[in-house]
Amino acid sequence: MRIEFRGGKISGKVSPPPSKSHTHRAFFLASLAKGRSTVKQSLLSDDTYATLEACESIGASVINDVGDIVIDGGRLHSPRDVVDCRNSGTTMRLFTGICSLFSESCTVTGDETLVKRPMGPLLDSLEQLEVQCESNNGFPPVTIKGPNRGGSVSVDGSKSSQYATSLIMAAPLVENDTTVILTGEVVSKPYIDITVDIMRKFGAQVEKEPGKYRIKGGTGYKPCDYTVPGDPSSAAFPLVAGALGGYVTVTGLDPEEKGDARLIGILEDAGCEVIRKKSEVTVKNKGRIKSLEINMGDIPDLFPILAVLLSTAEGESRLYGAPHLKFKESNRIDTTVEMLSAIGADIVPTEDGCIIKGKERLIGGKIDARDDHRILMAAGIASLVCDGPVVFEGEECFSISYPAFLTDLERIGMKMKVV
Repeated sequence: MRIEFRGGKISGKVSPPPSKSHTHRAFFLASLAKGRSTVKQSLLSDDTYATLEACESIGASVINDVGDIVIDGGRLHSPRDVVDCRNSGTTMRLFTGICSLFSESCTVTGDETLVKRPMGPLLDSLEQLEVQCESNNGFPPVTIKGPNRGGSVSVDGSKSSQYATSLIMAAPLVENDTTVILTGEVVSKPYIDITVDIMRKFGAQVEKEPGKYRIKGGTGYKPCDYTVPGDPSSAAFPLVAGALGGYVTVTGLDPEEKGDARLIGILEDAGCEVIRKKSEVTVKNKGRIKSLEINMGDIPDLFPILAVLLSTAEGESRLYGAPHLKFKESNRIDTTVEMLSAIGADIVPTEDGCIIKGKERLIGGKIDARDDHRILMAAGIASLVCDGPVVFEGEECFSISYPAFLTDLERIGMKMKVV
């Protein structure tokens, strides 16, 4: 596919896709619950299909009822074959914890990108629970042999919150109570809170204390009809489009600014006009963006699009606090800097983020998204502040999280040519 993003004047209303993070978790919990659950308004994308396949591999029955996914769960068994998580790090990490429940060996792997993403901290923690783990020096493919019987376990949270999430999600099905103790400077902590919130809806007993989580063992999960909320990390792309190129109203968002929904307040700090109305947010451009310094530790998925937002800000901006960006679908510090440099931005990488000296306009050019959906989508939005087109050639990787990205952006005024 070749896409030429040609900027445009943004105006209109758009509904971003449902939350990928919530969808992954709800699919797994419905599969672990004894009985029938319905996950309503779920995101159906490459990554979440990988999760559904993993769910089926352990005995779940899955019916797609026009986007509402009906899952009959609780008839658990170990996977008969190697489970391929494709390009989904969330699938791989959460499923590894689930595989620790079984006394038979389970092997989990992924594509050529996924096998470069670290699993060591999670495997180290599982071994504390007497689970046998084999890997390629801490990288996939990984083989796990339980059973996990619970107990006290520490987990390094400095590279990914998904390691803790994996342990916490499996804990209600183990024999004994589990205490998960977080060590290091924990990143992306709001995602652990999302996990706990959904677990409670499926009947789990979880107590949250400073630096630790206590989970009641032997209780399992109960079936639940769960509705997936809108995805603030996907909503970030049209919201920043409005901030840079006109105005946009995004619907279906949680009115509370949790996790990646912090972007709404950041856009206000950057000088945009922001109007909140229940589950709708309208963002209007009010001139050149103000420079900012933003700690990205809990909101790493926003790094590429915030770098785009600040590329034409007045003065110097800094994004910091997220060294774990190096372990995403790509090294997102390097790929973001490469992408913006290719179209004329003044940006340099740092160990935990980047420094951006804003220009009035960028020039455009050809970019390499490194098969990273957030890099590709951020590059498309960047065309709104470019004098020439932003050109991409490769796989349409935005389907990982936002299958309707091109359609939605074209609807609100983005000009593009797709070949």
